[in-house]
Amino acid sequence: MRTRVRQFGAAPHRTRRPPLLAGALLAATLAGLAGCRHATPRESYPGAMVLYGTTARIRGFDPVKAGDVASANAIGKIYEGLLEYAYLARPYRVKPLLAEALPQISEDGLTYTFTLRSGLYFQDDPCFTGTKGKGRELVAEDFVYSIKRVADMKTESTGWWVFNDRIVGLDEFRKESGGDGPTDYDAPVDGLRAPDRRTLRIRLKRPYPQLLWILTMHYAFAVPREAVEHYGHEFLNHPVGTGPYRLARWRRNYRVEFERSPKWAQTGRVELYPSEGEPGDAEAGLLDDAGKPVPFIDRVVQFVVSDSSTEWLKFVTGGLESSGISRDNWDAVVTENRGLTDSLRRMKIRLFSAPTLDIFYIGFNMDDPVVGPNKKLRQALTCAFDSGRWVRFLNNRVIRAVGPIPPGVAGYEDKASPYPFNLEQARRLLAEAGYPNGIEAKSGKRLQLTVELGSGQEPEVRQSMDLLADFLARIGVTLNPSYNNWPTFLSKVERRQCQLYRLGWIADYPDAENFLQLFYGPNESPGTNHSNYKDPEFDSLYEQVRVMPDSPERTALYRRMADILIEDCPWIYMYHRMAYGLHHHWIRNYKPHDFPYGMTRFHRIDTAARRDWQATYGRTHWRK
Repeated sequence: MRTRVRQFGAAPHRTRRPPLLAGALLAATLAGLAGCRHATPRESYPGAMVLYGTTARIRGFDPVKAGDVASANAIGKIYEGLLEYAYLARPYRVKPLLAEALPQISEDGLTYTFTLRSGLYFQDDPCFTGTKGKGRELVAEDFVYSIKRVADMKTESTGWWVFNDRIVGLDEFRKESGGDGPTDYDAPVDGLRAPDRRTLRIRLKRPYPQLLWILTMHYAFAVPREAVEHYGHEFLNHPVGTGPYRLARWRRNYRVEFERSPKWAQTGRVELYPSEGEPGDAEAGLLDDAGKPVPFIDRVVQFVVSDSSTEWLKFVTGGLESSGISRDNWDAVVTENRGLTDSLRRMKIRLFSAPTLDIFYIGFNMDDPVVGPNKKLRQALTCAFDSGRWVRFLNNRVIRAVGPIPPGVAGYEDKASPYPFNLEQARRLLAEAGYPNGIEAKSGKRLQLTVELGSGQEPEVRQSMDLLADFLARIGVTLNPSYNNWPTFLSKVERRQCQLYRLGWIADYPDAENFLQLFYGPNESPGTNHSNYKDPEFDSLYEQVRVMPDSPERTALYRRMADILIEDCPWIYMYHRMAYGLHHHWIRNYKPHDFPYGMTRFHRIDTAARRDWQATYGRTHWRK
């Protein structure tokens, strides 16, 4: 997601700096902190509760276009949907957000009727000429319009896959939108109706068990038509939502800043922190704020930090509330028992760890004349991937992926791959593919492949690519990396301009269907099937499982579909992550979540604890 597409960029980054130097840098930083005196914080917002964090370069704030995690996180602060995830609940479940309650569902499972809450307003904005810029109340027609925008070919939405062939009449609306003239958003769609201001009725072609998950995603968020028409192409940069925050400032590729939306206070909107959690939440302090109004944080400031060294330095000097752990800092931060080192524990820094529903991979573009039609070649390259070295390279924080479904999701099987790391098998398959020892039999030329990446600024990304190139060099294949900024990379992928590409997918919802749809033929680029993979048997099985409720029969079909993909190798299935993160002790109510979009409103900063810590350890940097 959440998409969030949740399409994630390059894998966790690494640096070229030798590990001993990384440890020395950490030690020197910590030693210096003990003796430094605190100065004024790098930003001054008197009386405000401010969260400082990081983000990647985002593509903009249009919910129909966000195909990456950073953009989805930003959008989730401003826009909202009918439903959301219950913040503390595990297993995950959905709950009403802008809807008054969960929907009424017809006996045939095809009609979903939602009633919207009253008194919900879009933020003030000049686009609302009818109210002289004072915003307006959310109505059911806003959801009809917003879903139509996802279907509109002219928006080039990355999210059409969530509604493709699902809602009665929507595919026909999409087909009509492909004409030269303006899209007619007043054209009726039988499956999208707003009988009155507060009632939304969705009629499906066939059962869609994942629909409630889908409606938590940003593709289903409410967007005001006035804003889209007022700003035109610039709507991407002018978000107008109902959410707890509004965009305050955006310096592209440097920082983005959100502030509490005054519309909530003006209209008397009250949202409360959850009063129930799972066992252990109360003991962890996660229910201390139960029943209190949110959001707690007044302002969120996020920096685009281009390298892990800068992020780390900002974190240990109090400039960021949280931080990841780079590969080269791992041994200096985490003990052999997966705990924090004494020096960091004395600083009251907290370590969080949790499995994640994701997969990272190298995708083959099946349109490419070299790798697309040559299954033996793809299998050979898969066998050349040295999973043991890769796992060690990532500090044993990952596990080798056998197929497209991650652990923790029904359909995953912990079994041996038919194409494990095996150089002998790789060389044999390569010869059968027409490239003995990496030399094309017809031309006598060495096989050279190009892989596109969404980041090239960090030396650590380049180090990981050196390792991958070494894997293939051992069977005589040359791998050439092509480094792009993130928006350029996504554009290349969506326009089928890659031969190979390196990417990751983080679940939009906890169902194997969310991973398997990445291979469904009709989802080809610019949809989520970036490998443009097509297989009649797979597509037929996908169309069967997509309407099935959770059951042993559906799980068995998920496994059959995974077996097809493991055999065809449209991806090199690289790894699944175990997420580790560091947080300062003054962050309250933080709980790891696979679908964290919009969850910032539940977090709280203990400003007194932060001030005391900064007086002891902090140092001034990153001023405006």
